[in-house]
Amino acid sequence: MESMKSRVLTAAIGIPLAVVLLVLGEFFHPIMYIIVSLLNLIMVYELLLAKKLHTNAGIFIPCAVYAVVQPLLIPFKFGYITLYAFIVVMFLMMIKDFKKVTYGDLCYSAFGTMVIVYGLSSLLLLPPMYDNYFTFFFVLCIGICWFADAGAYFTGVYFGKHKLCPQISPNKTVEGFIGGIAAGTVSSFLIGFVYTFIYNNAKFDFLLLFVVGLAASLISVLGDLSFSVIKRSCKIKDFGSIFPGHGGFLDRFDSVILAAPMIYFIGKYFSIFSI
Repeated sequence: MESMKSRVLTAAIGIPLAVVLLVLGEFFHPIMYIIVSLLNLIMVYELLLAKKLHTNAGIFIPCAVYAVVQPLLIPFKFGYITLYAFIVVMFLMMIKDFKKVTYGDLCYSAFGTMVIVYGLSSLLLLPPMYDNYFTFFFVLCIGICWFADAGAYFTGVYFGKHKLCPQISPNKTVEGFIGGIAAGTVSSFLIGFVYTFIYNNAKFDFLLLFVVGLAASLISVLGDLSFSVIKRSCKIKDFGSIFPGHGGFLDRFDSVILAAPMIYFIGKYFSIFSI
């Protein structure tokens, strides 16, 4: 019950703040690139902190620079160059400080950083294809994942009986999984409906939104469980503690990291809405 109160309190504070940032981002697009850069930096720090690698300059500095720079360069389409430079620098650091930067630490840090940066940066790829309707795709992706998480939590609390992955995440249940998928899928309709009033000249494909909601809800579970495995291997409960009841930023966005690219691929080849 205490955990539930913490979650509700965090949501009550976080949602209005998120709304303000989204409104500002809709009118001044660079804000969204800056927000993603800052989120990347914080989550990469939490990832490295989990293995006490945040104090290793040879690992932290290249990961931090890549996390911040990559989203900012998306409009200029330098993604492959920055990724290549990041890989080269990481290997140089391993050679230069081979006693401090082991291959295992490099793989953990580099792979984790690339997954975080690629996943979250996908939120910035679709808006230019839809005449820069930025906030919709942020709200759609994050909303689906967070509704799915909330649906899974509350369904699990009140109806959960059968464990889903007890060795990875003991509190997750099959009932919670089903409730989460249902909540995430329904949320895609709600978000589309709300945005018909915000973008009053847009026509949404609600059948495609159903597909997006279902697919993103399913893949979000994979993201959540995958980062739970990382936490178990690092012997920690949460990546951070900034959000009472939720953990850190990486705990909040672990599902978004895998869901965002999927929404990007669907939105790239199919029109979620037309103007």
